[in-house]
Amino acid sequence: MLVLGSLTQIKLPPPIPTTSCSSSNRSEKALVTKRRSLLLCPAAVVASLLHFYNPISSQPSAIAQQQLQDELQREEDRAVNLFQKTSPSVVYIKDIEIDKSLKGSPNAVSQSEDDSAKVEGTGSGFIWDKFGHIVTNYHVVAKLATDQTGLQRCKVYMVDARGNGFSSEGKIVGLDASRDLAVLKVNIEGHELKPVVLGTSSDLRVGQTCFAIGNPYGYENTLTTGVVSGLGREIPSPDGNTIKGAIQTDAAINAGNSGGPLIDSYGHVIGVNTSTFTRKGSGTSSGVNFAIPIDSVVRTVPYLIVYGTPYSNRF
Repeated sequence: MLVLGSLTQIKLPPPIPTTSCSSSNRSEKALVTKRRSLLLCPAAVVASLLHFYNPISSQPSAIAQQQLQDELQREEDRAVNLFQKTSPSVVYIKDIEIDKSLKGSPNAVSQSEDDSAKVEGTGSGFIWDKFGHIVTNYHVVAKLATDQTGLQRCKVYMVDARGNGFSSEGKIVGLDASRDLAVLKVNIEGHELKPVVLGTSSDLRVGQTCFAIGNPYGYENTLTTGVVSGLGREIPSPDGNTIKGAIQTDAAINAGNSGGPLIDSYGHVIGVNTSTFTRKGSGTSSGVNFAIPIDSVVRTVPYLIVYGTPYSNRF
């Protein structure tokens, strides 16, 4: 504006008096030439300054793009590190039916080869402590819990703190069908386990990033990401009651994810993945998935380990 305004401040020199027609023409031509020079010179300055102060510059755009790429890379690195740190604490559970010839054997699970045992179902769980307690959903081990034939078993696949994979029979030590929770105990002789890090669910916020680790459809160590979509939901429990305060998430939870941990951006467990609404006739997740809040789990699991039943069932 200052440059454009300066055009009005330019004073033209007074015309030179002439006595002849030819000299008058020359002076008029000179005056026109001077006016053109005066007009063209500021115009060039304006164009130069506008170019110099142009906010749409290639250099800032390149910097912003690089910053965006760096931020995306940092987010990816955080997700990779989180999975690497947390996945050794997640287990894969197989519900199997052993051969009748092995019914009385104490080592029936170890003697049953994967290809000979009948797999009734699969699920997930996570290491609660270093003593071999595994937390999962009640409905994952329901066949073992209600078995009348003596042929049902749970085989738990896990990784120790050194990264060595091994398997062991999981024996039920506690059940709570009203909260869809169960605790298994595995033999960890010769192995050191890496328990999960427990978080809290009381301070969760809708929109918060979360991650689910499990074994959907038998694909071990699968990571899915999403956000906390809702809080305080009510979902049905296996015994027909209602689980209150459930966490809703759009992180994919499918068959085989049940019992696995829902974790926050710090790798802390905030819930136990338990159910999903499926599209009718498809059997696939609709994106409306639920987890039992970890605060409820923390209140229940110690009683299941010590007494085998929840606190409410002791009286």
